[in-house]
Amino acid sequence: MSQQGIDPTFVELPFRALSEAALGRARELGVTHADFRFERVRYQYLGVRDGALQGATDAEDLGFAVRVIHRGAWGFASGVILTSDEARRVAEAAVAVAEVASAMTTTPVEIAPEPVYDDVTWVSAYDLDPLAVPTAEKADVLIGWTDRLTSHGAVEHASASLYQVLENKFYADLAGTRTTQQRVRLQPTFEAMGSDRVTGVFDSMTSIAPPVGRGWEYLTDGGWDWDAELDEVPELLAAKLAAPSVAAGTYDLVVHPSNLWLTIHESIGHATELDRALGYEANYAGTSFATYDKLGSLVYGSPVMNVTGDRTVEHGLATVGYDDEGVATQAWDIVKDGILVGYQLDRSMGHQKPELNDGWSNGCAYADSPGHIPIQRMANVSLQPAADGPTTEDLIGQVDRGLYVVGDKSWSIDMQRFNFQFTGQRFYRIEDGQLAGQVRDAAYQATTTEFWGSMEAVGGPQTWQLHGAFNCGKAQPGQTAAVSHGCPTALFRDVRILNTNDEAGH
Repeated sequence: MSQQGIDPTFVELPFRALSEAALGRARELGVTHADFRFERVRYQYLGVRDGALQGATDAEDLGFAVRVIHRGAWGFASGVILTSDEARRVAEAAVAVAEVASAMTTTPVEIAPEPVYDDVTWVSAYDLDPLAVPTAEKADVLIGWTDRLTSHGAVEHASASLYQVLENKFYADLAGTRTTQQRVRLQPTFEAMGSDRVTGVFDSMTSIAPPVGRGWEYLTDGGWDWDAELDEVPELLAAKLAAPSVAAGTYDLVVHPSNLWLTIHESIGHATELDRALGYEANYAGTSFATYDKLGSLVYGSPVMNVTGDRTVEHGLATVGYDDEGVATQAWDIVKDGILVGYQLDRSMGHQKPELNDGWSNGCAYADSPGHIPIQRMANVSLQPAADGPTTEDLIGQVDRGLYVVGDKSWSIDMQRFNFQFTGQRFYRIEDGQLAGQVRDAAYQATTTEFWGSMEAVGGPQTWQLHGAFNCGKAQPGQTAAVSHGCPTALFRDVRILNTNDEAGH
């Protein structure tokens, strides 16, 4: 937990008075549940190309929302005028929505129990709020990155960017829970671009530094070795431009966490959201092959596969103290020894499925703005390492003919989260347990259970890294959420490799 406190400029806002007005009016109207959520989310983005600042933007989302259960149905409304009269009006609007919805609700809404948390505070683990750092200082860092990259002969153009978020949230409900929270997240990156004028090949190489729930110190205190990567990337790009195209076929794969996190996100994270598994959520990214009737019996992968949901891991992008339904966050098993044993839940689904998590939510409700209703969102879903597991070099040493995959790039998966293919930043040949140079135009293709079933070994804790994304999308109207996925390096046997140039011609 951070040594920082809640931003005083947020504390000064009138959210307590607004919550009392809104919840008091909802109580007068006879609701069975009401919650109030007040948010201020501040965003800043900087973009640089070839040594020049291309743009700097600041934005703020400020407002509040009231959600009720009335006559067995949900009601929701939000507002941006920060007066008690408006708070009462918004509560009345939420109740009116519930009255309309009740006529169309066949199963009355009920929610899982949760202890009362009376006026608790949580702040994410960071040292320096990036929004407090002068914009010119941050721009100078990014400009310096692109200047270093373009000084190498292989790099024709370079870009760099920094996305920063400071999120404050106050929650209160009729049961008596009140939480005040603050979290910071940061996504710095750079990309080097070049071409081979003889072959006409154009390509790029990006940083594999993960986005993090940290502050400005991530760029200065050794949390990532930016200098080493800036020196390495131009050479890696030059080698990639000169690399041969991969021969399609079946290979053993050793997959680095900078690539494997995205496969976890798409084939496990989304597939084990319970609303998808139950068929309630089909917009945006479909439902799930991991349907509820398969709980406890679906062989998701090999016996070395152990996956957890976790909203508590330090610096995780989905890490928070309490979710948007006032639930204390936690960690739990999703896949144990290769078998599907759990899902991601909010309070209404926790009540529906009492055999999961003893009938309680596991803290997966989140709304990305005060204007959106909370929905079930992804935890930090992570593949666990083997306690005494091998190093990455040891895993590579176990392969006679294969590929080592580093960094994420493009991907495709079907609406059941089952058939997929993923590319990567870099694919290295493995010959007789040794790396033997890069190849180009590679993608790995499988079904979810086939791929995870082929996982023969996972690395030890020394190979485990936490990667992730700022922009996971779900629902309609669409919402975005930030989420991390930790994993070790892992070894997969007999995976289909496509040549993407050949496939593009089909």
